[in-house]
Amino acid sequence: MRRAYVTLVTNADFARGAEALLNSLAATGSTAERIVMHTGGVPREALLPLAERATLHEVALLPTSDEFNAAHARDRIHGVAPFTKGEKPAFHTPLDNFAKLRLWQLPHERVVFLDADTLVLRNIDRLFDYPEFSAAPNVYESLGDFHRMNSGVFTARPSQATFDAMMARLDRPDAFWRRTDQSFLQDFFPDWHGLPVFDNMLQYVWFNLPELWDWQAIRVLHFQYEKPWADHAKADRLAPLIALWQSYARGETPDLSALPGPPCASR
Repeated sequence: MRRAYVTLVTNADFARGAEALLNSLAATGSTAERIVMHTGGVPREALLPLAERATLHEVALLPTSDEFNAAHARDRIHGVAPFTKGEKPAFHTPLDNFAKLRLWQLPHERVVFLDADTLVLRNIDRLFDYPEFSAAPNVYESLGDFHRMNSGVFTARPSQATFDAMMARLDRPDAFWRRTDQSFLQDFFPDWHGLPVFDNMLQYVWFNLPELWDWQAIRVLHFQYEKPWADHAKADRLAPLIALWQSYARGETPDLSALPGPPCASR
């Protein structure tokens, strides 16, 4: 049975993230195949370090209409549906997110998708046995977040028929997916299976819900909004998480048992 961890790289910045992600996967001892889907906008020199750690698979952006592309351009989507809780980096191009759907065209039976801004802290091979479509809730501010899913980590069963059905639904007249692939996937898989938050722990939990943070349970850490390789206003608040990412980016295997807890946590 062909199984693979898959990520998507659409520019040089996300290639930096993917390198740390692949290092973290290797540290878990998983022997599953690693695939980096990349679009044509990624410089060759940014892909070279990834080629040593994974299979590179070039994909084209989806053949969406001009109307769809205009509706999901960065300025338009950030104006209509602004990210008020955090800051998206300048290299974020919302339309590129939909290329993630290309994974349903891969010649694999089971896939676990991981955004390039995640780290895998513990072996998650068990996720290959989870049904399609399994994802964790988009929890980072309050318990009210549990009704929404986050598409940074999910399970999939590649199928051309599924991809074709996605394309038929994606680019409908007046289509607008507020959070791009995330909104679309929740609509396409309305009965999505919930993964524990520890399989996709969003970084804002560190300061918004510190009582939920447990280093011994977290399997995937997700740097939503601001990225750990870029300067940003929340860097001081997230310093231990950024230091962890930097360790993996250097190819080190950090001692997870020695990591500090959130400063406001009661334990």
